[in-house]
Amino acid sequence: MTGAPSEENPLDTPDIETGRWLFSQPCDFLRGVVDMKGLPATALAEVAFAGRSNVGKSSLINALTGRKTLARTSNTPGRTKELNFFVLGPSNAPAVMLVDLPGYGYARETKSRVNQWTALVMSYLRGRAPLRRVFVLIDARHGLKDNDEEVMAMLDEAAVSYQIVLTKADKLKAGEIDTRLAEVRERLRTHVAAHPRIVITSSEKGTGIAELRAEIASLADPAALGYKSRTN
Repeated sequence: MTGAPSEENPLDTPDIETGRWLFSQPCDFLRGVVDMKGLPATALAEVAFAGRSNVGKSSLINALTGRKTLARTSNTPGRTKELNFFVLGPSNAPAVMLVDLPGYGYARETKSRVNQWTALVMSYLRGRAPLRRVFVLIDARHGLKDNDEEVMAMLDEAAVSYQIVLTKADKLKAGEIDTRLAEVRERLRTHVAAHPRIVITSSEKGTGIAELRAEIASLADPAALGYKSRTN
């Protein structure tokens, strides 16, 4: 595996220590949403996790927060059927909302139900004002698929910032990771809303978790991060 979790200049990387502090704070489930009317009324910055079914979204959220059962994991693809909202930060100064989106590309459900979830996710991604960034999770073993490209094209059109996160990197050898990075980087050239930094992660080994925490901290409410400086 490559020695670094992202390929950019380390001097441009968000603050690792701030990310560590933020994710040492409480993270609590707020609600599960099945339609746009149920979205929480909040100005708190949101970051969303999107990806194909069984890409490892729930495992990654659990690794980020250090809580094994915060987000439900399952061996059955398509298990998450709601937009699940989690509030992260000090109880008197919440910093950011984490949003676990239903996986796309597979589900053991009727076509009408799958279409309903897909419409909900797309409506959220296109029209959610507090949404600061979407982390598009890609299984490092398989690379970008057509449905990933469709989601990315939609985010480009909606001018919603997104960042690629490669998951399950521990399943590949170093040379294979480098090849996958080159492939993904090349395909990102045509996507105008894509963040240039690609984060390589393994929920099982902890690879890239500190870097992804730092990325999220860079998007959090500055008032909450100010609370950090007042309590140090």
